[in-house]
Amino acid sequence: MEYITSSKVVYLEGYLWDQPRAKKAMRDAALKAQEAGVKVSLTLSDAFCVGRFRDEFLELLDNHVDILFANESEILSLYQVKTVEDAIARVSSHCEVTALTRSEKGSIVIGGAESHVIPAEPKVRVVDTTGAGDAYAAGFLYAYTQGRDLQTCGRLGSVMAAEIISHYGARPEADVKALASPILAGGR
Repeated sequence: MEYITSSKVVYLEGYLWDQPRAKKAMRDAALKAQEAGVKVSLTLSDAFCVGRFRDEFLELLDNHVDILFANESEILSLYQVKTVEDAIARVSSHCEVTALTRSEKGSIVIGGAESHVIPAEPKVRVVDTTGAGDAYAAGFLYAYTQGRDLQTCGRLGSVMAAEIISHYGARPEADVKALASPILAGGR
């Protein structure tokens, strides 16, 4: 369990919630993380997952999750509301930080009284969206664990997602370090 307690953030994947053993493992990881002062993040993964496990996901948000990643359809499904604004009003009381991806509309990052609208990266030709949410979360969490502000976290998440959607496959083809450098240096 040292790999959990020595981390800055534990990332839970909603797709894995189907299996009882996986649920137990994720709950145990969340509890260990909380005991050690480690942040717990969750990605909702898919609106169908949310539909199947809404009550359990809400319980997780209430008791274990500090950072939530969701796309627009997932967050609307979670709270069974029609607008992103309504969902934001609800999620703010559940999580310390929420990052909502909105495809070509970019993303919205909410943390306490802060709210940042992050535009989508310009001039990106969408080829394949497989892995875009995970790439966003990876970029966001990298910046977050480096102590960056929420706007920078969202910008780095957007850049990483843009790289992934620009080609087939869920692995980066570009040098992600080179993509991240100007954002982490305060430019771009």
